[in-house]
Order: sequence, then structure tokens, then C-alpha cells
Amino acid sequence: MTFKSWAVLSILAIGLVAAASPTPPPAPAVRDVETVYYGVSVPDPYRYFEDPKDPGLATYFREQSAYTRQILDALPGRAALRSRIAQLDNTNESLNSVQAVGSYYFYLKRAPGANTTKLYRRRIAGGAERLVFDPDTFARSSMQHYTFDYYSISPDGRYAAVGTAEGGSEKTVLHVVDVADGHLLADVIENAIFFGPQWRNDSRSFYYFRTPELGPDAPQSERDTKGVVQLHVLGRSPNLDPAIFGYGLSPRVPFAPEDAAIINVSPRTSWAVAAVYHGVQNEIALYVLPASQATNGQGLWRKIVGYEDDVTDFDVVNDTLYLSSHLGASRHRILAVDLRNTPSLTNAREVVAQSRHVIAALSLAADGIYLQDLDGGISKLRRIAIRSDGTPGSTTDVALPFEGTISQIATDPLRPGVTFDMESWTKSPLWYRASATSPVRDTGLRKKSPVDYSGIVAREVLAKSADGTDVPLSIVMRAGIPRNGENPTLLDGYGAYGIAITPAFSPTRLAWLERGGVFAECHVRGGGEFGEDWHFAAHIATKQRTVDDFIACAHYLIDNRYTVPAKLAGMGTSAGGVTIGNAIVQNPELFRAALDVVGDTNPTRDEFAEGGPANIPEFGSVTDPVGFKALYETDPYIHIRDGVAYPAVLAITGANDPRVAPWIVAKFAARLQAATSSGRPVLLRVDYDAGHGALGASRAQTQALITDEYSFLFWQL
Repeated sequence: MTFKSWAVLSILAIGLVAAASPTPPPAPAVRDVETVYYGVSVPDPYRYFEDPKDPGLATYFREQSAYTRQILDALPGRAALRSRIAQLDNTNESLNSVQAVGSYYFYLKRAPGANTTKLYRRRIAGGAERLVFDPDTFARSSMQHYTFDYYSISPDGRYAAVGTAEGGSEKTVLHVVDVADGHLLADVIENAIFFGPQWRNDSRSFYYFRTPELGPDAPQSERDTKGVVQLHVLGRSPNLDPAIFGYGLSPRVPFAPEDAAIINVSPRTSWAVAAVYHGVQNEIALYVLPASQATNGQGLWRKIVGYEDDVTDFDVVNDTLYLSSHLGASRHRILAVDLRNTPSLTNAREVVAQSRHVIAALSLAADGIYLQDLDGGISKLRRIAIRSDGTPGSTTDVALPFEGTISQIATDPLRPGVTFDMESWTKSPLWYRASATSPVRDTGLRKKSPVDYSGIVAREVLAKSADGTDVPLSIVMRAGIPRNGENPTLLDGYGAYGIAITPAFSPTRLAWLERGGVFAECHVRGGGEFGEDWHFAAHIATKQRTVDDFIACAHYLIDNRYTVPAKLAGMGTSAGGVTIGNAIVQNPELFRAALDVVGDTNPTRDEFAEGGPANIPEFGSVTDPVGFKALYETDPYIHIRDGVAYPAVLAITGANDPRVAPWIVAKFAARLQAATSSGRPVLLRVDYDAGHGALGASRAQTQALITDEYSFLFWQL
């Protein structure tokens, strides 16, 4: 179908839907609540949505979901679009979470046409793959699906500890699989959340993080809190597993309710290292103990690193602890600490100095420590040689096959080499391997996508933000499309946690691009594209800069004739809800449509939701004046005004979402529906078998969601 014919269908769709639209459901009741924070009165007409037992919320979800389905399903051309999206997606395989253990690769793969992801094994040297475990073993009907939250392989490769959850809920249950024949052991551990277990060297025991079971009336904000690291031995009842590290165990180790932890052990050292993660904060605290003593809660853990030391990653060889820190080095540097001699950062040796590269991760192999770097959005790879005594040697670059993104590196501390994936906006991901003695080669783990991007181009430009900062903007489009202001354009933005949004290949995006659509990614501040300075430039009190950057990218696209406001849509996912929510509330005239995908569009109330307290280090808290002011000023729900012509909005949530509570998205949609004067639709899409967006979604769910998003946008643009 040509772009012109699709545009005609879109125009027909607008007319047909307007002529035959179903009757909207009744508006939800307004129950005015006002809360005064530091002298500021904050109205909240849908506060009652926050009570999961309130029938008003269930009614709103049910009625809005049915109405949205009637609207979207009736759009002419939708069936053809869904067929094309399915065609593009079903020919493609996904393969991620590679672990190199001994002579084998383990990985999670969704084969072409398969609905869910499964765990496989293949020899590193090559050969046929073998299915290890299918999480849908737990499904009691075809209406259910289960997904992996994590998996971890024992050092001898005999067992896989797998964490699975139903319907994207992230309510993780840990099982142990015998790799040889795929049968489940009797070991079953509930509430083993967040991290894959850390196996001990005996391959018969592991550390795992577990939170207590709370009663049904416990506040949402207390769920997934007060956790401890426990030690499990195969065959032992989890009720007998001792707590080794965590909440309430030792006054020597401060541990907040929302903190989480892992204990890392390795065959390359006699030390156990405990890492404490303070909510979503990137900086960690580290404690050490001889591994032989980390078998009960009586061990005297020694603090090596505090949050103030700005350490974000680590590994250990013999008696040397390697650290990635941005203390005094926004783009990170690598430090080495001798654990035998009063270890602290003041005694650390600098191994790799700060450079133009942002050090994103480090990973230990037998032939050195591999560094995953980011250079202005392009990935690099380096190797630090490690001497036999564990001390560092020289650092060398690893030549890569093309300019693109590395999203994961995998190593085995006992085997030389690194395995990593690479992709770009127009090149499909492949998995490669390299070592100190072998150049980069394709592992053959993943096949090149058959989706043809040869007619697609990507451009990298800079947009000038409100304070004069140059903000990177990636523009992906069909080659030869004229810049005449007539192109339907989708602008995406995230901007939180220091996460860098890097070039990524999307087979289904071709359904947008081949119909004349333009896709643009605004690399807003709050992300990690240029290190911690870029992250903290839009953090708590300065969060508005994330929104300013996004607006600047919208103006760039308009000023340079890629599009016009009547053809421009914005999109934000999860923490990107702050970005897109504020963009359309502060500048509604710039956008014709918006996608709010599981978006945090009511951040002043987020800390009272499940998982919300963990976000306080990133966004602030209403319990202190600075945090409240930052949250209030960038809360789009609060600042919606009656009688304003807002863009059309498709608000999307999953009923099982533990990260952004479904009621956050519902409140935003309800308030927009009541306030807008544009006559454009504000629709709420609810998936009752989904969690946080793409996390835990099946292939069929993903295809349905993309179809709804693109259908909605083509209709409006």
C-alpha cells in the first residue's frame, strides 16, 4: 500500500468513526480531594482511583477498555496494518540475556512465530541448540502466559535457577531446572524478586533476594520492601534458608525498607561482595566478607564503598576489587582496591582514567575485564588485561564490526573472551565473540533479520533546548521522503535513571516508516547518553529540563519541515510519562496526538504506589520541600486545565503493572477527558493480562499493542 492510499484511508477512517462512533461511557464521578503541601493546595479529583477495592476504578477500567476497543477495532485499514505488523514480527526472532558458562551459551529466545520466550542452550563452538525450559509449563490455560524475570546457571552448567511470573506481573517465583533433561526440582521459592540468584562455587547452593509476604490490607507502597538475601541449598525447604544480609539484620549495615541487595561470589576470589541498591539509584554500597563466612547472618561485613563514592559497577579478582565510579569523573573511571590492606576508595588505584567514553558496564573473563563504553550514542569495547595475581595490566580497544549499539556483554570468569550483541537503527542485532587472541566473529546465535531496511536512513542532529544546550535527536525515515511538512511523525523521549536510549533495530517500526511515517528519538537530559552530568542535569529540582529538551526536539522537526503540529505525535513510556505528559500539558499546540504508555503521569502520588518508594532517589519525595516542589512542577495530572484544546491521547496500561500503578494512567486519562475542549479522543487501553508495557508481554500482545498505537496515530495524523 502506498503512503497516498494509506492517507486516503486515514481520512476515511476519521469520517467513518465520527459518523458511527459508539456512545462514550459515563464520566467517572469527581470526588474532590485537596492536600496541602508546604502551603500549596493540590487538587486531586480522582484520588479514589488509588484504592484498588473502590468499585469506581474497576467500572472506569471496564467501561473505558470496552469503548476503546470499539473505537480502535473499527478503524478502516487496521486489519491490513495488523497483518503487516504480524508479518514483520513473525519472521523475526529475539535472543537476549546470553550467559556463557563453561563450553555452553545459555540464552532466552523467542523463535520466529513463537508467542513467548524460552530458555535454550548451545555449545560455544557451534552446533544445534536445545530447549532447556519453557515457562508456559505453568500456564493452566491458553489464556495465560508466563515469562522469565531472570535465570541463572550454576557454575558447572548442571542447573538453571529460573524466576518466572504470570502475565507480566513480576510476582516472581523461583524454580530450579535440571539442564540435562529439563525436569523441575522440588525447590520452589516465592517472592524471590529483582535479581537472578548468585550461585556458590559448589553449584549446589545460591544466594537470592526475597521479600516477606504481606497481608492483603498492607499499603501498596510496602510491597516488595524489607527484603533480605538468603542462602538456599538444593533440596532444603526455603523456610529453613538463613538470612545472610539485608533489612533488619545488622546495625553495621544500614538497610532501608526499599533497598535491595545481592551477594556476589566467584571462582576467581575467596571474597564475598554484598552490593546494596538504594531503590532505583545507580550508586551502590559495597561490603565484603570471606566467602567461607557468608553462610549465616553472623558474618561481620566490612564496608568498602558508600553511596557517596558514586560506584555503579564492580567485579573482583583474587584480592583486587575493581570499581566503576563517577566520583569526580562524570563519564566514569575504573579503580582498583586491594581488599587485604584497609580497603577504601582513598587507597584506590586508578586503572582507567575518565575519557570521552562513558563506561556503561564491566565484566570479568579469564583474559581480562571487558568494558562496555558509550561514545556519543555509539558503543565501544575495551579490555583490561589482568595479571595472574589479579592486578591490572594494559588496556586495549576491541575492533567492532560497525558503528552501533552494544546492549549486553557476557563473560565467564574462567573462560577467555566476551560475547556481545550489536545493532543500529537500520542493522538487525547479531551476537559476536572476541578475545585477547581472537578478533570479532559472528557466533551464529541469532540470524540476521529478513526485514528489509535498505530503503531506510537514520540521521543524527542537534536541537537547541531552552537553556541553550544542544540535545541529540535521531531521525529515522524512508530515503527520499520530501521535507514538506506533510509527514506523520512520532517523537519519542524518556529521560530518567541515567539510562541511555541508543540506536535499536525494530522490525515492526517498518510498518510506520514504509507508510511515510517519520520516527524521531529525542535524547533528553535525565538519560545517560553523556554520563552522569547529563543524567543529573535533569534530576529532581531540574527535572523540567527533560521536558524542555523534548519540546526543543519537537520544534526542530517542525522548523526543519519534517512535519507540522497537525502531523506530530509524541510518545513516552514509563518514566517517559513525565516527559510526554508535561509536553502536551505545557505545549498542547505542538502536538496532534500522544501515546502515554504505562506512563508515570502523576508523580506526586507515585511514592504511595507499589514500587513507588524505590523511585524517590530519582524523582524526589513529597515529604521534603525540595522534592515536593520538583514533583509538583512536573506533575502533568495536576496541571491539566479545563477548557484547553489538548491533543488526542491513547493512554495505555497493564492491569498487572507493578512499576507504574494502573491507577496513575487512569487518573491522567480521566482528567484529560473531563478537561479537553478539542473534541479529539482521549482513550484508555487496558490489557488485563499484561504488566509494565513490553516487559513480560507475549508476541501476540506486542503485535496487538503496536497495531493499536499505529492505527490511532495514522487516524489522528
